[in-house]
Formats: sequence, structure tokens, C-alpha cells
Amino acid sequence: MSLPVAPLIDGKLGSDPRRTSQHDTKAGTALSPPALTNTRTHDPSITFEEYMYYAEIARADEVVKEERYRASRGKTTWKSLVKDRFSKGHVAHAQSESNTSAEKTPSNTGDIVTSVTDAEWKQASRAIRTAGWGGVFYLITTDILGPFSTPWAFAQMGYGPGVALYTVFGVMSYYSGWIMWRAFLGLDSDHYPIRGYGDLYYRVFGPLSRHLINISQSLQLVLFVAVLILSNGQSISQISQGPSGGKGICFVACLVIFMAAGFILGQIRTLQRFAWIANAAVYINLLIMFIVMGVASNSPPNFKATQASFGDTFGPGPIHTYAGTPPNGMASGGSGFVGSLNGLNQAVYSYGGCMIFAAFLAEMRHPMDFWKSLLIGEVFIYVVYMFFGIFVYSYQGQYAFNPVMQGLSPYPWQTATNIMNLITGLIAAALYGNIGLKVLYLEVLQELFGFPPLTVQRGKILWAVLVPMYWAFAFIIGAAIPQFSYISGLIGALFILSFTYTLPALLALGFWIKKDAVTEEERFDPATGSFNYVDTGFKRWARGYMKRPVFNTWNVIYTLGSLATTALGMYSSIEGLISAFSGKSAATSFGCSTPV
Repeated sequence: MSLPVAPLIDGKLGSDPRRTSQHDTKAGTALSPPALTNTRTHDPSITFEEYMYYAEIARADEVVKEERYRASRGKTTWKSLVKDRFSKGHVAHAQSESNTSAEKTPSNTGDIVTSVTDAEWKQASRAIRTAGWGGVFYLITTDILGPFSTPWAFAQMGYGPGVALYTVFGVMSYYSGWIMWRAFLGLDSDHYPIRGYGDLYYRVFGPLSRHLINISQSLQLVLFVAVLILSNGQSISQISQGPSGGKGICFVACLVIFMAAGFILGQIRTLQRFAWIANAAVYINLLIMFIVMGVASNSPPNFKATQASFGDTFGPGPIHTYAGTPPNGMASGGSGFVGSLNGLNQAVYSYGGCMIFAAFLAEMRHPMDFWKSLLIGEVFIYVVYMFFGIFVYSYQGQYAFNPVMQGLSPYPWQTATNIMNLITGLIAAALYGNIGLKVLYLEVLQELFGFPPLTVQRGKILWAVLVPMYWAFAFIIGAAIPQFSYISGLIGALFILSFTYTLPALLALGFWIKKDAVTEEERFDPATGSFNYVDTGFKRWARGYMKRPVFNTWNVIYTLGSLATTALGMYSSIEGLISAFSGKSAATSFGCSTPV
């Protein structure tokens, strides 16, 4: 393994970057913490400046490694980008690096390692960093919630406001991704690798912020599972009604059927075997989009579904589309301003991937290339979602349904797309459930309440017990609020909007103020792990703020604007839920009547 490149390191944060850290007992001897644990990354004694110091070393080291890797791989082509999504070439890359180094890495055979050298820790930290920017582009563009709410969003807002809001949200989501990318580059290193969103907040704002982020992510993911149970329960209900539109299976029983499938799939503790299935789900979703556009342009909307879900106003009638906000009574999400806000909540779903950008960056071989993945991915998502949303809205008008495949009137096509949606929905629910329960277990139950590790027998038993409880809790939420558009909108406003816009804006403020507060006189000493602060408190924060006053003021405005949008989105969703429970929807809590 090559040494870091000293000339690329900013001397302000330290002297020779190749010196041992505070965690070394002596130069060249073993480090004290156990191998491959989070003790090092979540040690409260580590300062923000130490994270920055080792991050600079890691970035310089990556430049050298990436140049070697590109020389061995040759020129990047479209073919190599496509293959990057499925390639396992990173294994050979990692092995070749290991073979050219005289340093021995720890085995992953399960042996207990009591100490680890600095070089071994770095090799272990780099082991999972295998993805190229082309592979991450695929993750950004495909590992998202899907475009099936976009036509309904346009039906609430009209063409003009819909295009404007999707554009603004798209641009700002790119900016949020840029913030997370820059903060990651400034704080991640082989010594202290970042693994997720909570780690970024931990290094800027401290341990409490990390716990709040992890708890919020756990709650968000269980609500995602609830929404998927509700959506796919609607699909099962539609399929069971038959071509004549009969009564079909009791609606709450449809939810139970999907929940029971989740009980089984949820017992899988590793996501490794989901990879190819998840890739297949992407192409199934694309097929659903093409079918929906073809059917919507050649057949009327599903008036039965819109009437059952939104009341008699949306029974059979003429189709209307609007350049501006639809007039009162012509938007199924509510009247005027409230309806537009409900549409906005769904638009947020289209750009809700920011929550897992840190996880993508953590697996990149050369994270400085992330901007390419982000830019191309955001543009691709914007173009596809805008085209699909406008196309279907143009044919279905105010009758556009959410999810869109349940708004098709021909039963054969409706059934075909519902079955495909059931497949992708079950995969998505299993993935979200697995990740959500792992975050809850590892970051909350194990870390805060002392639960045993998942690798021991007691941990495996607890996992098996918690899976049905987790899915049952999600089922209760979905069955209690059987109005898909409003509950998904509430999640979009409360969680997705916060993780995509509000929290990155706060992160930008904290990161750049603390970074710019470092003076020329201050130094980090890697031998002792100490940093000679010249001052602390308000004076230091004020100095950091005034280093980039325009940029920081913009981030204050961005934070306040995001908080206001969150409040408005929650208000519109709650108003919609009140309207749904007032008798306009056929579905009731834990009832047999179906909303489709």
C-alpha cells in the first residue's frame, strides 16, 4: 500500500501526515482498539480537526491509487459503465493492492484480533470501497422509490407549478448532495471511515445528533414499509375483484397477506442475495412505466378507483388538465393551495435519495468522482420523471391515481402491472424492512440498550422475534390510515424533505463554520492527538461564519425555507387525512371496503 502524498496536505492542520496517530502506542506498533469495530469512529475524544487531518491524507492517497487503477483498467467507455453495475472486478483490484504491499491485513475468518497495525486498519477500511462512479450512478438512478406518484402530483399542481416545483426541488437536491459530498471528503478517512448519514452529523454536532438521525431513519423506514404494505394491499384488492369489479377479498385481509410474506422474507439477515433480484426489480419498474403510458393513452382512467378513494366528485366525467393550479374540487388531493402542497409532498419523493448518499460514498473507490454520479443521476431522474408525469397527466387529467398503475381501467393491464408491482414492492419492502430493523437494532437497541450482537445465538433469536413485530407495527400504521397518497405525503414532508433539504443545509452551516474557524496558528499534533485551540465558543463560531458570509447566510435561508416547507407539507397531509376520515373515502381503518 502506498504512503500518503505529503505535498498535497495543507500544512495548517499538522506536520508530517505519515506520523502515527494518538491511537498508536509507538511508531510501527499495534494500535490499542480492537480491529474492525466502531470504537475509533465514535470516540468522543476525537476532535473535528483530527477528522479533517486524516481526511486530507486519505484524499491524497486515493489520488495515487485511482491513477494506478485507471491505468490498469484503460479508458472509461459506455460499455464499462454498464458493466460497472454488475462487475466484480473490484475483488481483483483489492487483491492486487494487497499483493503489492508487504503489510499483512487481518483475516476475515472470524478469528478474534486483539490489536491491529495502522496499515492493517487502513487496508481493512479500504476493503469495502470498491464502487466506481458509474456504479454509483446506477444506484442513484435506480435505488429510489419510483415515479408512480408523479402523474398524481401533476394532477394536484397543474403543468406550470408542477414543472416549476420539480425543477426547483431537483436543483436543490443536487445542492444538498453536493454538500454531503464535500462534507464527506472533508471528514472521512481510512483511520475514521464514515458509514452513513449519522456519522456525518456525529463529527460536526456530536453524539446526540447521531442518535437522533439514526432513530429518525428507523422511524422513516418503518413508515416506508407501512406505505408499501398499503400500496401492495391495494394491488391485491384490485386483482381479487376480477374483470367485473366485484367485491373481492376484504381489504384489511389483503394487507395481512402482504404482511405475512414480509414475515418470511424479513428473516433474511444479509442483503447479499438480494442484489440480482433488486436489479431485476429496476427493469420491471421500467416495464410498468412503458405499459402505463401505452394504456393511459388508449383507454379512459379507472373511475371506480378514483371515486372509491376520493369521493363522488371523481366519478365518471370529462377529463380536465390545467396550466396553473386546478380550481376547487378539481384536485383529488384537496382544494387550491392545500391540493398543491399535497402534490409537492409527492414531488419530494422523486428526490429522496439523499438519505443514503453517505452510504454510497462510503463504498466508492474514489469518492472525489461522486459529483459525476450525482449530476448525471439527478438530470436523468428529472427528465424521466417529468416526461412520465406530464405524459400520463395529459391523458388522465384530474383522474390520475397514486400509485399510477391502479388508475388503469382495462383489467388485464391493471392486473399485469399490479402483479409486477407486487413483485417489486415485496423486494423493496424486504430491503427497507431489513435496513430499517438493522439500523434500529445496531444503532439503537444494541448501542443504547446493550442488546447482543446479531452474530451470536441470542442476537439471531432476537432478530427472528423482532421481524414479525416490526412488520406488524408497519401493518397497524398502514391499516389505520388507509389513504395512500396522504400517508406517503406525510412521510415525504416530515422525513424525506428533512433528510434531503433541511439536514444537509444544517450540515453545511456546521461543517464550513467549524472548518473556517481554524486559524494559521492552530495545529493538530498527530503524536499526541491534541489541537491547540486559540479560542472557543461564540468568538470562534463568529470567525468561521464571517469567512464565507454570503455562503453561510444562504444556508441559513435554505434551512429556514426547508423547515417552512416541511411545516406546510405536514399541514396539507394532515388536512388531507382529516378529509379522508370525514367519509369521502370508501376505506376505513381496519375495514373491508377497498380504496380502489
